[in-house]
Amino acid sequence: MEVLKTVWNFFQNEVLGMAWLNRLIKTILQAFGLDTNEKIGGSIQFFLYDMIKIMVLLGCLIFVISYIQSYFPPERTKKILGRFHGIAANCIAALLGTVTPFCSCSSIPLFIGFTGAGLPLGVTFSFLISSPMVDLGSLVLLMSIFGWKVATVYVVVGLVIAVAGGTLIEKLHLENQVEDFIRNAKAMDVPQEELQCKDRAKYAIEQVWGTAKKVFPYVLIGVGIGAFIHNWIPEECIVKILGDNNPFGVILATIAGIPMYADIFGTIPIAEALLAKGALLGVVLAFMMGVTTLSLPSIIMLRKAIKPKLLAIFVGICTAGIILVGYFFNAMQSILI
Repeated sequence: MEVLKTVWNFFQNEVLGMAWLNRLIKTILQAFGLDTNEKIGGSIQFFLYDMIKIMVLLGCLIFVISYIQSYFPPERTKKILGRFHGIAANCIAALLGTVTPFCSCSSIPLFIGFTGAGLPLGVTFSFLISSPMVDLGSLVLLMSIFGWKVATVYVVVGLVIAVAGGTLIEKLHLENQVEDFIRNAKAMDVPQEELQCKDRAKYAIEQVWGTAKKVFPYVLIGVGIGAFIHNWIPEECIVKILGDNNPFGVILATIAGIPMYADIFGTIPIAEALLAKGALLGVVLAFMMGVTTLSLPSIIMLRKAIKPKLLAIFVGICTAGIILVGYFFNAMQSILI
């Protein structure tokens, strides 16, 4: 058992967490005369380490996920979802959301396509909630920083929010709240040619390059903010606002995340820095969920497809779910970390 634990810790710290890279960067900076214990040196070390680590993990993860995703083009996904009914369909939709685009804005066109194809509204919303909030990339990245317990529970509760939210929307019978041009759209049954392994690999490489270019600015901003928080903001300020003494920290973090637009790759460095400074785990994860699921650009795009009443219900369900999850993680922090 101890051997397995040692192997796992090595995998988590040295492979996923790339601790060796952090030590290497520290050694190089010190060789150039920078003291990494000081603010400037520490900021540069944090920035270089997180930037390289996230982009390397990003490339590997997108390749694997895109290769898997090549088996689930939109038409095939519609057919899969169409075979299930009730809560089982919501569960399948939420699970399929884990192998689709990383951000909410890129999930919305698929949501519109599924809705226009006649899939139940609750099923499509389970997909819409799950896709940006929970994916295989989030599992690996969270594991590299917070450990397997936090990563696993995060994914599970994210799927629960997606299934519960979609089921609730289904029960409310809000089909008339979808814009007419989507409800009246004609679904096309386009045959999907079978791809060879080299075609799937080529597709995955294209997705790595395309996604990396798209998310790099957000990763750059996120790592920059994280480096600033980690080295320049006093710990007592973070603890006072987002620590034990503020019972509204989760709510503040959720609301603060909504105006931002990023995916999980851009929010991870900020979350890492906040947690290191004493912010509660639930507060940090609520911020991440708010950013990835309820960003203003995605809400604006979604408004083009659904009417204000349904949009308000969607935002309300996601917000309530994120806040509940945040308080849950706060209560479980001593067990999970």
